[in-house]
Amino acid sequence: MAGPSAADNYAGVYEGRLRPGQRPALLIVDVVAAYLEPGSALFMDTAAAALASNARLAAAARAGGVPVVFTNVQYKPDGSDGGVFWRKAPVLRAFVAGSPLGAFPPGLTPAEGERVFTKQYPSAFFGTGLAEALHADGIDTLLITGYSTSGCVRASALDAMQHGFVPLVVREACADRHPAPHEANLFDLQAKYAEVISEAEALALIAAPTSAA
Repeated sequence: MAGPSAADNYAGVYEGRLRPGQRPALLIVDVVAAYLEPGSALFMDTAAAALASNARLAAAARAGGVPVVFTNVQYKPDGSDGGVFWRKAPVLRAFVAGSPLGAFPPGLTPAEGERVFTKQYPSAFFGTGLAEALHADGIDTLLITGYSTSGCVRASALDAMQHGFVPLVVREACADRHPAPHEANLFDLQAKYAEVISEAEALALIAAPTSAA
């Protein structure tokens, strides 16, 4: 006999809601060629649709004066800066310095003056100085997008919350290798750590960032 659904199981336990603050930024996590090139071991067939969503969000953010922040991944040739993560996931060799798979895709590259934080671990915050830079700029809310939902997006959203930022994960602008981990992680993020919002909701917040404060 089937048990309760996940939604029923979580009901009455994880039902808190976060409200956006007054100073959002768009954090685009690891939207790079490795996930978009069919010949890459990291290729995801869902990545292209998320790329289009990211491009729309970035354009709106730039037009609305909302800061856009990028992350990418890069390692020394011997992986000595990758630690246990490098040993656990040999596919990370795609991101050795100079690899074309680490490049930002056409149509979604950092504009002049936009920050890029290069990381070696899943979270955009770990060892990068991102939190300090955002706090210095008065950012209190992050619209979080990118690849992959169950990996670096999840880790970054969790750390965003732990650093005091309201994390808003944009559903259409994230992608994963399979629908199951994508949906499961969005469900759990919504329940415990973040708000999962639509692209339309994100665009509305960008257009009027203080309206929900």
